Amino acid sequence: MLYRENGQFKTSYRADQQIFPIAQDRIAIGLLIAFAVVGVPLLADEYLFRAILIPFLILSLAALGLNILVGYCGQISLGTGAFMAVGAYAAYNFMIRVDGMPMIVAILLGGLCATVVGVLFGIPSLRIKGLYLAVATLAAQFFWDWAFLRIGWFTNYSTSGSVGVRNLSAFGIPIDTPVEKYLLCLAFVVVFALIAKNLVRSHIGREWMAIRDMDVAAAVIGIRPVYAKLTAFAVSSFMVGVAGALWGFVHLGAWEPAAFSIDRSFQLLFMVIIGGLGSIMGSFFGAAFIVVLPIFLNQFLPALGHLVGVEISTAAVSHAEFMIFGALIVFFLIVEPHGLARLWSIGKEKLRLWPFPH
Repeated sequence: MLYRENGQFKTSYRADQQIFPIAQDRIAIGLLIAFAVVGVPLLADEYLFRAILIPFLILSLAALGLNILVGYCGQISLGTGAFMAVGAYAAYNFMIRVDGMPMIVAILLGGLCATVVGVLFGIPSLRIKGLYLAVATLAAQFFWDWAFLRIGWFTNYSTSGSVGVRNLSAFGIPIDTPVEKYLLCLAFVVVFALIAKNLVRSHIGREWMAIRDMDVAAAVIGIRPVYAKLTAFAVSSFMVGVAGALWGFVHLGAWEPAAFSIDRSFQLLFMVIIGGLGSIMGSFFGAAFIVVLPIFLNQFLPALGHLVGVEISTAAVSHAEFMIFGALIVFFLIVEPHGLARLWSIGKEKLRLWPFPH
């Protein structure tokens, strides 16, 4: 954004339709990925990996999947936590019931199981929309919360109700240290972000956005609402299911159904709203904001209270998080509905035009 695009001419449609048509953008993204792969493991400590980086990457992947459904296709979903749970428990059962099952394959199969469930609960979107669709997806959340808590087969008849995985490995390489877990999550996020970016630029992405803007007009010009809506649910649920498996396998290690409660669904929805609906970059902005803000408040508010001579309890900090989240959601819905991604775009445009006023 500190450079001009002058002189970068395109001589073919293929060159004009690149993901990053500006050479400086391609260089910047390449350097960013290289720093994430090489620089971050050398500079970050264990706490940073466990508390910030790994949760940020996994939640970014989940927010990316939800953004495809809500931001690009306009289908409201409050059952994202349930689809994460389906991916996690399905991957767990593949691991324990199939001898020699590779972890990567189990995670992807967990995503496929989440795809099937997402499509089944997405069928009502063919007849209903808006608040009614939100209630239908909320039913998925309540159903799977009950199923994983009451049906013993899903948890391999665990007496405590929790399940866990150990001795993770990928392609014969053990995944034990925080750095190895971070790199595994980073690989998944880079691959799926590239897939998502290409999907929203393709014909199916344009169909999703047409359905989002006005489904009746989209049907009139030949777009099939059944195909567009169900593919959005399928792609979204697959990414969310993979994120759920990573959340259970890599971040938690051992989990119970409460790890994927309705609070998780609302958290991901907040990420999409604050980061920016219909924006790939907004998914990362929203995930970073939601992950970092509680840690910042836990450090800042007690320090502020100590500075002014007032003791702020842990419960007060927790309540402050909810109040700030709610205020920010209202702020973004009123002031900037497109979220942090739009603010980032505005800042780039201002720098690109500076110092000229036009």
